[in-house]
Amino acid sequence: MADVNYPCIEEVTSPNVGTDQAAHYLGRKQTTLRIWACKGTGPIEPRRMNGRLAWPVAKIRELVGV
Repeated sequence: MADVNYPCIEEVTSPNVGTDQAAHYLGRKQTTLRIWACKGTGPIEPRRMNGRLAWPVAKIRELVGV
């Protein structure tokens, strides 16, 4: 997987981000976030949109203290 330069979480304007971007901000692996979603055990509950996980930016900001 290539390195991706995501904007700072403070600069994100969309209400949700994908699993790869959420994992970057949370300092976790994408697999960890998918496990959270499947088991319902994580600190954030993603939305499911068209078969994909959408992670709420507001909740990510809360967790990382922004």
